[in-house]
Amino acid sequence: MGLLHDIAIRLKWYWHGQQALRYRNYRLFIIGQLLSLIGTWIQRIAMMWLAYQLTHSAAWLGIVGFCEQIPIFIIAPFAGVFADRWNKQKALARIESLAMLQAAVLGLLTVWKIVNVWHIIALSLFLGTVNAFEVPVRQSFVVEMVNRDKTALVNAIALNSTLFNLSRLIGPSVAGVLIASVGEGWCFFINAISYACVVICVILMQITYDRLQRNGYGMKVLHQLKEGVDYVFHHEQMARLLGLLAIVSFVNASLRTLAPVFAKQILHGGATTFGLLMSASGVGAMTGALYLTNRKTLQTMLRIVSLTGITLAAGMLVFAISHVLWLSLLCMAITGFAQMLHTATTNTLLQIFTTDDKRGRVMSFYTVCLQGTMPFGSLAAGAIGGELGAPWAVGIMGGFCLVGSLWLRHLSAHGASGATNGPENVKPDAAAGLMAHPSEKSSATGQTIRQKAMQWFHLHKN
Repeated sequence: MGLLHDIAIRLKWYWHGQQALRYRNYRLFIIGQLLSLIGTWIQRIAMMWLAYQLTHSAAWLGIVGFCEQIPIFIIAPFAGVFADRWNKQKALARIESLAMLQAAVLGLLTVWKIVNVWHIIALSLFLGTVNAFEVPVRQSFVVEMVNRDKTALVNAIALNSTLFNLSRLIGPSVAGVLIASVGEGWCFFINAISYACVVICVILMQITYDRLQRNGYGMKVLHQLKEGVDYVFHHEQMARLLGLLAIVSFVNASLRTLAPVFAKQILHGGATTFGLLMSASGVGAMTGALYLTNRKTLQTMLRIVSLTGITLAAGMLVFAISHVLWLSLLCMAITGFAQMLHTATTNTLLQIFTTDDKRGRVMSFYTVCLQGTMPFGSLAAGAIGGELGAPWAVGIMGGFCLVGSLWLRHLSAHGASGATNGPENVKPDAAAGLMAHPSEKSSATGQTIRQKAMQWFHLHKN
């Protein structure tokens, strides 16, 4: 009884810590988002499997992955400018409707048995263009869903990561079953239905529009884009956060791109093995997301960013040499855990320290580093895999991640140790309080730690 009581108390404390769920708009968002993300993962797995079945080529898998992500790299920075201008609720509903159309067309082509790899490439480019606008709009819209409550915003970002990785856990498993039972076409139709659900949820939101800050009307797009770039690079630590995120996302793309090859050629399985690999990655990522839903100190979050790149590299190197399913699944779980912790923590730090009038642009740069680097990772992994084999491709990518992570870790440590004074104009008490554990709020030691962490982050702010 004592154990059950303790578990009940802990669960109650955990639930009361989810501040974002107090807001109706955010509750609507997570309902639609969960359904949409599951559908997205189902389509993503089905599309990669269909492309491999049509081509039997690792290089073509890399090309398909490249086409899905390259529009984000090119368009997302400009989309961030419009995200700061637009009515985000209406924009998000329209963008999700376009994604629904893409999934329906791909489903029809597949069911009618007229689909070929060029259809997949064209529709991947279209979806990538849609996503280039969707991600910065959605990311910058979250703060409106919680009425600009920064404490709830931190929790909302962590919950978003939890949803993403819950869908990552569910989606590939469902996709494997659906591909084997009804075929890829119905996977695409299910994704189209999931997009319809998120559109309905967004329309039902009640946003207080007089609190929205839509900026930049009358200004040139390029001028606003340059303003956003200057804002990021005048915060040296913010630039380093984005740089490390770009490395992590670039190398991690090789795992998703070459997973069908490992499933079929290395582990001698099929669609079910492929689904298991992706689900193992989802389990690791889900574990990391749940870990972040409880508030962390800034010091802890900075350590997470510093160490997760190294952890990801280690997992990839072992995965590259594994020929047994259980070890491969363990490595996928470790890489999923590390990658999720890194991206969600980077998102949280950027959102907290970004002003509202530049939030869309900063989140567009986050999108470029997170998703815009993936096409190059997919293309590189496909090219290396086609020449040397999939294990060599993942091993080389893992080595690159290790070197890049250690180099940026050294730069950050050197910059922090070389400074004697923090910035004169930083007053981070409110932001530090967001991240503090309740027991630290009355602690002088905790306050000192938070101030040092904030000075480290803002060290080079001009």
